[in-house]
Amino acid sequence: MKGRGRWQWAVLSVVLIGATMSALDVTIVNIALPTIKKEFSTTLALVEWVSIAYMIVLAIALPIVGRIADIFGRSLLYNIGFGIFVVGSALCGVAPGIDTLILARCLQAVGAALLQANSVALITQVFRSRQLGRALGAQAALQGLAMALGPFVGAMLITFASWRFIFYVNVPIGIAGAIAARYILPRYHRRSEGMTLDYIGSGLLTIGLMGCVLAVNTAGTVGWSAPAVQVELVLGILCLAAFVFTELRVSHPTINLKLFRSYTIAAGNITALLAYYVLFAALFLLPFYFEQVLQYSAARAGIMLTAIPFSMALIAPFIGRACDRFGSRKFVVSGSVLLGIGSFLLIFAPGTSRPDLLIFDMIVLGAGLGFFTPANNRATMAATPRDQLGVTGGLLNMMRSIGVILGVDISGMLFVAISGADAGGSANVHKSADALAFSSKPVFMDGFHVVMATLVGISLLCAIFSFLRKDDLHAKPDPLHAASLAVE
Repeated sequence: MKGRGRWQWAVLSVVLIGATMSALDVTIVNIALPTIKKEFSTTLALVEWVSIAYMIVLAIALPIVGRIADIFGRSLLYNIGFGIFVVGSALCGVAPGIDTLILARCLQAVGAALLQANSVALITQVFRSRQLGRALGAQAALQGLAMALGPFVGAMLITFASWRFIFYVNVPIGIAGAIAARYILPRYHRRSEGMTLDYIGSGLLTIGLMGCVLAVNTAGTVGWSAPAVQVELVLGILCLAAFVFTELRVSHPTINLKLFRSYTIAAGNITALLAYYVLFAALFLLPFYFEQVLQYSAARAGIMLTAIPFSMALIAPFIGRACDRFGSRKFVVSGSVLLGIGSFLLIFAPGTSRPDLLIFDMIVLGAGLGFFTPANNRATMAATPRDQLGVTGGLLNMMRSIGVILGVDISGMLFVAISGADAGGSANVHKSADALAFSSKPVFMDGFHVVMATLVGISLLCAIFSFLRKDDLHAKPDPLHAASLAVE
C-alpha cells in the first residue's frame, strides 16, 4: 500500500509538469504581444491572434483528444502531448513572421489540449476517492502559481534575452516531462472492444465550436450585423445541432451526451464556464482600470493582479483536502459566492487609489476560484464512469476555455457599448486595448461598474447551479461508475 501511495504522488508530479507548463504559457505570452507587434511591424488586430488562435484551438481540441485518450490510453496521449507542445514551442521561437507564429501557436495548442484533457483524468484514475480532492487541490495550486509567475518570468526573459525565449523555455521543461511520463505514468490500458472514434461527430463539433467562437470574437470588432459574423454564427449553430443529432445515434460517440443525465456532471461543466467567465472578465478590465484610472505603472498593475492567482494557489490545496472529508458541494457554492462578493466589491472600486482595498478585492476573487476549482473538478470527475474520464476531463477544460473567451469578448463588448457610446458614439464596438484606452475616467467607471454588476449575477447563477447538486461525500455511487470501477 505504501508503494502504491508513492506511485500515486509520482504520477501527480508528472501531471503537474504538464499543468505548470500549459498554465505558464497562458500568461507568459500576453506580456510579449507589444514586443512581437513591434518586431514584426504588424497590427494590433493581427498580433492578438497569437493569443486568440491558441485559445480557440485549445477549446475545440479538448473534448476530442479526451475521447481519443479514452480509446488509446491516457498515458500515451499525455506523452504525445509533451512532444507536440515542445515542437510547437520551438517553432514559435524560430518563427520568421507573424503568420508562422500564429500557425505554430495552433500546433502548440494541440499539445496543450492533450496535456490538459488527460491531466484531471489521470489524477482521477490513480487516486482513491479519499485522496482525490487533495491531489486536485495541489494541481489547482500549482497552476495558480504558474499563472502568477508568468508575467514576471516573461518580462525577465524579454528584458534580458528575447521574446523568443518565452517559447524556448518550454522545450527543456517538456523534454523532462516526456522522459518522466515514459517511466512513471501507468502503462496498462484496457481498450473496450469495438470502441472507435466518431469522425463525423468530431468534425461537426470542431466546425460548430469554431463557428460560434469566431462569431463572438469577430463581433467584438465589426459588430453583430456584419455578414461574416452572421455566417459564422449560423454555421456554428447548425453544425452543433447536427452534432447532437449524430451523437445520440452512434454507438461510440465523441461525447457521450448521456453523461449529462447526471446533474453533477452537467452542472460541473456549466459552472466551470460561468466561474472562469467571471474571473477572466475581471482580469481583462482590471489592468485598464489600474493603468488608466489609477495611473499605475504596468509593473505595479501586474504586481496587484498577482494577488488573484497567489490567493488561489494558497487556498486550493486545503480546499481539496477538505473536500475529501466534508464533500464538495459546500465548497463549490462558497467559491461561487466569493466570486460574486469579489465582483460586488469592485462595483465600488474607487476612482482614486486605495491599494489595501483593491488587494483585498483581488484576494477574494482568487479565493473564490481556489474554493471552486478543486471542489468542482472532484465532484464532476468522481461522478464519471472510468471509461469516460478523458472525455469529461476534456469537457471541463473546454468549458473553462470557452468561459475565458466569452468572458473577455462579451465583457469587452458590453463595456465599450456603454463607455464607448458615451465617449464618442462610435458605430462599431471594439474590444481592443486601443478602444478601452480612449474613455475618460467617469465614462470608464460607468462601463466598469456595469460589467462588474453582470459578473455578480453570473456568480449568483453559478452558486444556484452548484447548490442544487447532491453532496458527493454521501451520495450513492452511479451504477455505471461502480461497474467501471469493478473492472479496473
